[in-house]
Amino acid sequence: MNILNLCLVTLASFGVLFLVAKLIGHKQIAQLDFFDYITGITIGSIAAEMATELEQPWKPLIAMVIYGGITLLLSVVSNKFPRARKYLNGTPTILMDHGKLYYENLKKAKLDLSEFMVMCRQQGYFDLTSIQTAVFEYNGKLAILPVSSQRPVTPNDLDLSPEQELLFTELIMDGRVLEGNLKRMGLDMAWLNKKLKEYHVQSPKDVLLAICDRNKKFVLYSYK
Repeated sequence: MNILNLCLVTLASFGVLFLVAKLIGHKQIAQLDFFDYITGITIGSIAAEMATELEQPWKPLIAMVIYGGITLLLSVVSNKFPRARKYLNGTPTILMDHGKLYYENLKKAKLDLSEFMVMCRQQGYFDLTSIQTAVFEYNGKLAILPVSSQRPVTPNDLDLSPEQELLFTELIMDGRVLEGNLKRMGLDMAWLNKKLKEYHVQSPKDVLLAICDRNKKFVLYSYK
């Protein structure tokens, strides 16, 4: 009976953890701020405790709900009151500007020079003289503005007006036609079969991936 209870409580803890994570949102798994980090660690620990707590599992359950509620409340407060964001999330810190390193700001961000150099190299900046401004964001990421002479050339620099690229939609994946996507694109099987013939493909089953954009640009990758 204890084993059955353990299984049921474990499943319940997994379900509650999943719901809390969905309520918090994708930011929890994409980029963590201070409170997301605390909440992620704490909720995970509470969920593990709940999975093994057979006598009073409702106690860690309530704790999980409270932590999830606090995170949602702080998110609402930061959205409604912009001034509160700097107290809840912190503010960006300028570490380098116009060729000058700000040692005091490095200490404020709790970074040493070695860590700063590593973060620069990770973004492809091995020469600090090619950096105009480096900002340490509140989420722990380093944002870099390169010196104008070092930034990539853009079409505007060359007085070019390239055609706007559009998102592609999958029409065939692993040999299976995605009829829903085909219909949303305003296309039909007759159009698709015509495109397959242009690629000398006999059947969708021979196609690994086929994609198309709103301009009817069609790209196909066969198994062969």
